[in-house]
Amino acid sequence: MAYSTISKPSLHFNTKLYTGTGSTHNITGIGFQPDWVWMKQRNSSNNHRVYDAVRGATKTLYTNLANDEGTNTNELSAFNADGFTLNTNTQSNGSGDTYAAWNWKANGQGSSNTDGTINTTYTSANTTAGFSIATWSGTGSAGTIGHGLGVVPEVAVIKSRTNASDWWGMYHHKLGNNKAVWWNDNSEQATRTYWNNTTPTASVFSVDGSRSVNGSGENLVGYFFAGKKGYSKFDIYTGNGNADGTFVYTGFKPAWILIKRATTGTQNWYLWDSKRLGYNVDNNHLQVNGTDAEGTADAIDILSNGFKIRESGAGTNNSGETYIYMAFAEEPLVANVGQSIPATAR
Repeated sequence: MAYSTISKPSLHFNTKLYTGTGSTHNITGIGFQPDWVWMKQRNSSNNHRVYDAVRGATKTLYTNLANDEGTNTNELSAFNADGFTLNTNTQSNGSGDTYAAWNWKANGQGSSNTDGTINTTYTSANTTAGFSIATWSGTGSAGTIGHGLGVVPEVAVIKSRTNASDWWGMYHHKLGNNKAVWWNDNSEQATRTYWNNTTPTASVFSVDGSRSVNGSGENLVGYFFAGKKGYSKFDIYTGNGNADGTFVYTGFKPAWILIKRATTGTQNWYLWDSKRLGYNVDNNHLQVNGTDAEGTADAIDILSNGFKIRESGAGTNNSGETYIYMAFAEEPLVANVGQSIPATAR
């Protein structure tokens, strides 16, 4: 039984749906000050937008683009105790448009971490939930970054803030320390030396001198994740090529799921959450490496203990192919506190 010490996942991760107003808009009801906000317009074609408290409000990156960081005072302008403030940008707050914002708690702006050979400018870590954000100046040679988690990270995503041609490089522990995939691209896994062919430790994450992860003079940001029983899981599954698809056990009812085929050919990244529509089998998806509006294909069921693929499509369930995923909980299957009440199905 997957008991969890995190009895209320929404204190660390929460999805917020909202409708734009076209004027200053305070988004509330998240339940904590979000330190990482990822948002996407649902009803139209627009970029995914990423903000965090370490880089500071008004600093925008886009998961579907290699663009460098932009300073946009008319987008997210403040992180608040229970949410964030939006200004008038039509891609994040267009009047009458619908949006999803996914919110994670770290630890504010944080402070410099000196555990690695490269001191971070800031490292903001939520050790309870296994999530941290770090920024640093690239050295152009192999080194290590202090991630602040106190346990070995299983996923890391790194982006240059200053170079418009550097992609979102992702490390996933199931692919190994010599492979990478990219959030803004649909390519299969590729052999790279980004991670210096070195598995991360409980204190540091290794990078080589590549421009995308540690280029000389580059400003970089990294997002680091460690799995927590009953709250988050970062793993793989194998497709079966059948509409009665693979069941993936997570040990919790997922609130957020990101899937990418890692092997053999190009396939997009697909993202689901438990609040858009909010019932099986109609779980709408968004495409992380693209700008498309919300898609309505009935691809997955979200269950009390994991998720089940409900299609035979190449993006989620080709026979024999390997798929990586990230998942965060709405409820643990059983919380190791109070009355330990099991999670309910949808």
